[in-house]
Amino acid sequence: MTDNYDLLVIGAGMAGVAAAKKAASTGWRVAIVDALPYGGTCALRGCDPKKILRRGAEVVDAARLMRGKGIDSGGLSINWGDLMQHKHGFTDPAPHSMEKDLQRHNVETLHGTATFTGPTQLDVAGTSYAASKFLIATGAVPRPLDFPGHEHLIDSSDFLNLEALPPRIVFVGGGFISFEFAHIAARAGSRPVILDRGATPLKSFDTDLVELLIKRGSEAGVEVRRRTSVTHITKTSSGYTIHTDTAGTPASLQADLIVHGAGRVSELARLDLEAAEVGYGEKGVEVASHLQSITNHVVYAAGDAANTAGLPLTPVAVIEAKVAASNMLKSTMTIPNYAATPTAVFTIPELVRVGMLEHEAHESGLNVDVRYTDTSGWYSNYRIGETAGVTKILVDKDTDLIIGAHLFGNGYAELTNTISVAMKHGLTTRQLKSTTAVYPSEGSDLASML
Repeated sequence: MTDNYDLLVIGAGMAGVAAAKKAASTGWRVAIVDALPYGGTCALRGCDPKKILRRGAEVVDAARLMRGKGIDSGGLSINWGDLMQHKHGFTDPAPHSMEKDLQRHNVETLHGTATFTGPTQLDVAGTSYAASKFLIATGAVPRPLDFPGHEHLIDSSDFLNLEALPPRIVFVGGGFISFEFAHIAARAGSRPVILDRGATPLKSFDTDLVELLIKRGSEAGVEVRRRTSVTHITKTSSGYTIHTDTAGTPASLQADLIVHGAGRVSELARLDLEAAEVGYGEKGVEVASHLQSITNHVVYAAGDAANTAGLPLTPVAVIEAKVAASNMLKSTMTIPNYAATPTAVFTIPELVRVGMLEHEAHESGLNVDVRYTDTSGWYSNYRIGETAGVTKILVDKDTDLIIGAHLFGNGYAELTNTISVAMKHGLTTRQLKSTTAVYPSEGSDLASML
């Protein structure tokens, strides 16, 4: 027997949930399916639990910065087990509450691996389902690695569930996951090492600020080895030996734990997209700019599962999913607005970007003013004992509009939200500087950065 829906959403992360609720609110019969607990990577295995663990690292780091300035930080440490329980206090109830919320919004909730059996049909745990429209919002998984011994690595989900943190941790890859987790681990007493194949990690961020982040991380105990590839890994009686190649020179290092931080790819393997006549590649389902599959027009895709122009971020995935749902409901071809989307690496302090990189701005032909400010000695940093802080804001001289902003410092992720609003809505730097901010606050520093 086949059950029929107006929309069947594959993937119960934030994007899939947003689209399902939007479509159901109009009276469509909607179902959502996932083989994993409802909530997706961000809520259960990524952004949210990561930042809960980061809080412990923030507290330890903040106390150490104030050592000799009125705070005795001696003996202050992270109890990893207690911190992990605090994390579970958020993540464990989330799947149930999210599923109940979907049901309250008249979305039918299904569990199991979804596999297409035709252009308009799915199989879930032996039951066949048909739908007029499908949304693929399955997210991403760690990129497959092919060097001998790769099976010894754990992924980000495993790290976020570790019962104990060992002293020697190696992160393979120089991206978000490696840097964020390494900064947490260092404050928790481990000695993390990041191995990156390139000359500069975090390639989508301003290179000048990345160097400052690496320096600040080194002071906290995070080691970064560049131009270093893993050739193979062997298990030993006391852990693992990681054999590497650094610019042609072989070397090795010992580890108790090795974490995969070498990127992610779309999670499409189990869908059998060939049966659905849906075209796809390494970057996801091949969709038009309005998120409709190029080869099967009843299928849409959003987030990390689609090869869109958007950044691989949860807020972007949610926007895409809502636009996809609207396009299905109204038979329109609306394109998501990706303008001024900020992104951050939540190290300590954080590194943030919105808009163009400096070289992109110069190459664009715009009349660029690069406003570089060292904020390390400013009151906001002095107050907390921080000695690292830099901003680089790119302004079009002809229009006085911000075209890019790059910030490294405590609290600068929140500050970037204000810059993003200004960029998206066309506020000039003069208009931003004319506003009266709460003082003293990081927000009140913005006018001086401009």
